[in-house]
This record gives sequence, structure tokens and C-alpha cells, in this order.
Amino acid sequence: MSETRTRFAPSPTGYMHLGSVRTALFAWLIAKREDGKFILRIEDTDQSRLVQGSVEHIIKTLKALGINYDEGPKVGGDYGPYFQSQRLDIYKKFAEKLIELGRAYADPYSAAEVDKFRLDSKNNKKPFLFRNYRPDKYQKWEIGQPLRFLSDPKAYTWEDQVMGSLSAGEEAVDDFIIMKSDGYPTYNFAHIVDDYLMKITHVIRSQEFIASTPKFLNLYEAFDFPRPELATLPPVLSADGKKKLSKRDGAKDILEYLDEGFLPEAIINLLASLGFNDGTTQELFTIKELTEKFDLKRVQKSGAIFDEKRLQWMNSHYIRQLSENQLAEKFEKFWPKEAKGYSSEYKLKVLETFKDRLKFGKELTNLSLFFFKELPVDLNLIKEHKQLSKLETADLKKLLSQSIDKLSKTEFNSNDIQKSLNELLISTGQKPVVLFSLIRIGITETPSSPGLAETMEVLGKEISLERIDHLFQALA
Repeated sequence: MSETRTRFAPSPTGYMHLGSVRTALFAWLIAKREDGKFILRIEDTDQSRLVQGSVEHIIKTLKALGINYDEGPKVGGDYGPYFQSQRLDIYKKFAEKLIELGRAYADPYSAAEVDKFRLDSKNNKKPFLFRNYRPDKYQKWEIGQPLRFLSDPKAYTWEDQVMGSLSAGEEAVDDFIIMKSDGYPTYNFAHIVDDYLMKITHVIRSQEFIASTPKFLNLYEAFDFPRPELATLPPVLSADGKKKLSKRDGAKDILEYLDEGFLPEAIINLLASLGFNDGTTQELFTIKELTEKFDLKRVQKSGAIFDEKRLQWMNSHYIRQLSENQLAEKFEKFWPKEAKGYSSEYKLKVLETFKDRLKFGKELTNLSLFFFKELPVDLNLIKEHKQLSKLETADLKKLLSQSIDKLSKTEFNSNDIQKSLNELLISTGQKPVVLFSLIRIGITETPSSPGLAETMEVLGKEISLERIDHLFQALA
């Protein structure tokens, strides 16, 4: 049995979005499950679309997520080079082989002439097929002139590991350009040659390539190449499920998510769930579990909806699995600038209060600010509070005064603070939603915060009472 070899073959034309990284993940999981090899190949033959720095960005993204490739740029391997732009002599050799086989010819037509053929087909109400306009006599091909594949039109039926049995009529097979006039191959040609030479056993890609698959099958046959297993992934859809996710709909660079404090484990889990289900209700998987359970036959055919709130939920789960020290190390960059100068011990205490509430690291910047800086009194927080807004100013001040008096006599640890707060509920006759919200606003100047007693313990007695008094003074 041959070794399982999968590949991820991106074009370096920009950032890595969710859909492309999911393709890489699924290919990687197949290779890992079968103890095979995962290859990174850079398809950079379309020189007009290259974006500076994209290759480094691709490598950085895969590395950050732990999707490590066995062969490819900076790693090497037995089947390189792994940049298509460095394989031009290889493509030229295989193009010439097709000519020898009578399966390729120099395209003598100008763009204007091809446009005329298209118009002719349209006027005759027929689909445009280049093979209907092949030249009567083939010229010798040289670099500087496009080279076309001479197709052998036929109907095809093929098995897709995800989509099942697919078919297309002979109208899907046409003469397509395999070598451009600049000497670079087209995607349709280069990836077939590379997959063969690199012994790729599984080709995993998006739905946009289904329509071109009959052309690929025709080319496999022309070369007498074995077909790899083909798998077409469902599209990643926007939250409303109506369209393919795009940057405009909230799709971000994967590195942007990492920079915002989303953990690699959460992103991997989210990507794996976009179309794959192991047949159970389990939603969170370790890499080991994913490797053991992943199966292309359990990938759904319909589109997978991306929901950032679900990613946040997954991320919060992994945050809670970390110790405070681990969390402090990962989220060090997210402290507000006001935290500079505070001890590591103090910041660890702050993290401990937030750990169960954090959905991603960047939240820490604003959420924790009141621990390092007293925020201006904002009476609108009282006016906008459904219960507090019903009380007269005198009643609010009385509650604050009673709170200061009670808490000033408290040993300032969370247990004693909570005991005093509960006793205040009895003595004032108020509900937690009123009393605790009022004290919280005074201490944090926010409508919500971590546990009130825990927050006050970290801030300490002096600062806590001082802030409650500042709210008391502000209530005219």
C-alpha cells in the first residue's frame, strides 16, 4: 500500500482566511491519521497576483496553529523545489511530452480572434468551446506563445470522497491553456504535474474546482497518470448562512484572530467543526482525538456556517484550562498601559478574577482597566440601570453610606466581604440587583465585572471604600 501524501498548495496572494486554513487542516489530519506526509507547495505561477510577504505569512500561520508540514519551503524534501516558479523546466518538459503525444498545440490566435469566436458561439446560441475552433494546421510551439491541451471530449463519472458520485457530459471538457506566453504554466496544468511527481494521494480543495474536474481527468488520461483521491469541501458561509464568507462579512486573517488572543486550540477546533462531525455530540477535541476520528466521509456536503460567537465559546473553554501563570504568559501583551509598574503577583490576582469571563485576550485590555486606574464617575450607568434608575438620589446615597460603614469594619478577604454584602441585603431590605449593582458601579465604573467580593479583595479596602465614597460625593 502506498504512503498517504496530502498537500496544501496555496497561491501567495494575500492573507490566510478560514476556508484556506481549513483545507490545510483537513489535508494535515488525513496525513497524520494514516502516518503519512503533509506537503506545503507554493503555487506562484500567476506572477501578476503575487503579494509581497504572503509566503512568509502562510508559513507563519501554519506554524502558529501547529499544522506542521513534512516537506516544503524551509523544510525541503525529496520532491522539491516546492515553489512552482522554480519548476519551470519541469513544466516545459511535460508540455513537450504532450506535444509528442499529439495532445497539445500552439495557440495561434490573438485575444481579439478568441473574442470573435465567443461572439460567434453566442450568436449561434451554442456554448463556447475552444476545441470547435482548433487551427487546421499546428505550428511549432515556442516559449512566448500559449500552448493548449488538445482534449479528448467524453462524459465522466467520478467519485468524490465528500460529494459522492459526480458526473459531467463531454461539454465540460475543452482545450485549455497549459502554458502561458510568459513561459509559466497555468494552475490547471501545473498542479496535475506536481501532484504526480510529488506522489500526492489525496487532493482536497474547494467547490469552485468541481466544474474543472473533467478537464483534469482528461489530462490525467493523456499522461496516463493515476488519479489521486479527490475531495471537495463545502463552502464556509457567513453567519446568516446565505453566502460564502468573505472579508466583508467578518472573515479575518487567521493571524488576526491569534493577535486578538484566540488560542490555536480553539481555532483548530472551530475549523474542524466547519463541515466535519464525528457522529456524536462532542464539540471539543484534542489534536489526538481529531487525528483518530477525522474521516472525509464524515464531512458534510452542504455549506458550513461560521459563527464567531462559537469561536469565542470554544476559546473561553481553553482559557479556563490554563493556569494563571500560563494565561499571564500568553496574554501579557493585552494588559492596558496603566498596568505597567504593577507587580506580577497583582496582575495574577486580576487574571484570576477574569479567567472564567474572558472570551479572548484582547478583552483584557478594557475589562481590567479599573484594576489599574480609577475611572471617572459616570452617573449615566445609574440612569441607564433598570432598577437603580427608579431610586431617588437620597436613597442611593443612603445605600452607599450604609455600604461604606459596613465594609469598613470587614476583614477584606472575599469570604468576609461576601458575608458583609449579604448582611447588607438584609439590613437595607434591597435585592442584589440593586445593592450590588450600585456598589459595583462605584468601584469599577462599569455595568458588569467579575465577582464583586473577589474584585474588592484584589483592589483592597482603601481603594474600594474610596471609590464608593467618590460615587457618594458625585450624587448631588
